[in-house]
Amino acid sequence: MGKPVLADLVRAHAKARADAIALTFEGRDSTYAALDAHSSQVANGLIAAGIETGDRVAFLGKNSNLYFEYWLGAAKAGAVLVPVNWRLAAPEVAFILADCKPRMVLADPEFLGRLDLESTDYTILTTAPVPGQREFTAWRDAQPATDPHRDAAYDEPVLQLYTSGTTGNPKGAMLSNRSLLALRANAPGDTMPEWNRWSAEDVALIAMPIFHISGSGWGLWSLQHGGKGVVVREFDPHQVLALLVQHRITKIMIVPTALRIVCDHPDAANTDFSFLKYICYGGSAIPLDLMRQAIRVFGCQFAQMYGMTESAGTIVGLPPEDHDPAGNARMRSVGIPLPGVEVKIVDADGAESPRGEVGEIAVRSPSNMIGYFGQPEATAETIDENGWMRTGDAGCMDADGYIYLADRIKDMIITGGENVYPAEVENALYSHPQVHDVAVIGVPDPKWGETVKAIIVPVAGATPDTVELIAWARARIAAYKAPRSIEFRESLPRNPSGKILRRLLRDEYRSTSE
Repeated sequence: MGKPVLADLVRAHAKARADAIALTFEGRDSTYAALDAHSSQVANGLIAAGIETGDRVAFLGKNSNLYFEYWLGAAKAGAVLVPVNWRLAAPEVAFILADCKPRMVLADPEFLGRLDLESTDYTILTTAPVPGQREFTAWRDAQPATDPHRDAAYDEPVLQLYTSGTTGNPKGAMLSNRSLLALRANAPGDTMPEWNRWSAEDVALIAMPIFHISGSGWGLWSLQHGGKGVVVREFDPHQVLALLVQHRITKIMIVPTALRIVCDHPDAANTDFSFLKYICYGGSAIPLDLMRQAIRVFGCQFAQMYGMTESAGTIVGLPPEDHDPAGNARMRSVGIPLPGVEVKIVDADGAESPRGEVGEIAVRSPSNMIGYFGQPEATAETIDENGWMRTGDAGCMDADGYIYLADRIKDMIITGGENVYPAEVENALYSHPQVHDVAVIGVPDPKWGETVKAIIVPVAGATPDTVELIAWARARIAAYKAPRSIEFRESLPRNPSGKILRRLLRDEYRSTSE
C-alpha cells in the first residue's frame, strides 16, 4: 500500500465512520460520507471541465464547509488548490491569479468585483446564487459521485498558499501531500506532545482564515484524525463564545489579539469552559497579563505554535508546562521542535552557530514546502541541497533546545496575526506624487501587537494630507497593510549604501512605549 494522500483521509473515515460529523457550518452538518461523496462530485466536475493533473483552481471567499469540499475534490482530481486572501485589494488578487493561472475560481458573491468576469482563462463558480453566474452546489450535484482516484503523487503539490516577499510580490508556496501529512503520519501518536495529539473525539473550532495555513492546516488536522470541525465564516467573539459552548469545543487555534477580544467579552467570565482542553496560539508570544486573564476565563491549558506557510504550519511548540502565570524565561521562547523536525541556527554562510548565538533559524522537516511556484531561484535561495530551509527569522537556541526569536530578518510586521512586509506598503506610498521618501515599520500596540506606521519625507514644497495618504494606500493594498499612522520628517536614516535603517526607527518607538 502506498503512502496516504490528502483525499485518503476522508475516504478512510467515510468507510469506517460514515455517519460521524466531519464539518458543521452555520447550522448545517456534513458527515464523512457526505464529504467523501461531495468531494468526488467536485472532482468529476473539474475533470469534465477539462482540468488536468497539476492545474490550479482558486478559492476567493471566507471560511465555509464548501471550501473543504472544493479542496478535497481538487485533490481527487489531481489539481492544486489556491486559496486567495479575500482581504487583498483587486490589484493584489489580479497578481496572484495571473501568477498561478487557475482554470476555475470559486468565489463568494461579495468578491466577484475583484475578478475579471469576462475572462476566458478561468471558469467562475459562486458559493451562493448570483444572477448570471453558476452556483457551486448546483454544479456539484450535477456530477456523479464515483471517486475518480486521480490524486496527485505523494510529493506533488495539492495546496498553494501565497506569502508576501520583501520585494512586495507574493510567492506561491507549494505544499505537497507529504508536506501536509508526513509529519503526523510518520510520528507514532504517543511521540507527539499531548497538546498536539488529536483523536476522533476532538471538536475543533476552525476560526482562523483558510487562506492562511493556520486555517487550512487546523481544519486538515481535524479531518486527518476523524474529528469534528466547527467552521466559522469570519472571526466574531460573540459567535465564538456561543459555538464553544454549543459544540463543546475541545481545541481552538487563535492569535493572541483575537484571544484578548474573546477574554474581554462580557459573557466570557460567566461561561463554563470545562470541556475546552487546549488553546493553541501563534503569530506572536502571549503577553503575561493576557495569559493570566485567559487562564482565569477558560481554565484550560495553553500551547504556543511556531511555523510558517513554507513549513506547512507548526514545527515548533511551547508546551503547557512551560506556561507559568508567574512568568519564566522559557515563556520568551517559541518552544522546542516537534518530533520529526530538525532545527538549527546558521550564520550568513550557512554554517551552524553555537548554542546561545543569534543567527538565522533553519528547518529540515518532511513538512517543508516543495518550493515557490515558478521561482526556482527563490526556491534555491531558501532550501539547500540537503533539505534545510531558511526561515528568514533570526533567533538562537539554548542548551535545552528551546528556540528564541531575536528579530525578523525580513522586517516583517505582525499586526493582529497578519503578516505585513514594509516593502509592499512603501511601494504603494511611493506612487503618491507628494511622497519623496518613505519607511514603514511596526510600532507596539496593546491591542494588535503591532500596527503599521509610515514615516514619510514629502516632496519639496508639498504638504500631503495623512487621511488622503492612508486612503491612497488602501486603494492599492489590503486595508490591514495600510498605515494606521503617518509621521512626516525631513530625512530618513540610511547606511552608506543607501539602505533605510528601519531598526533605528523601530527602536525610537519601542523606547518611547516602554
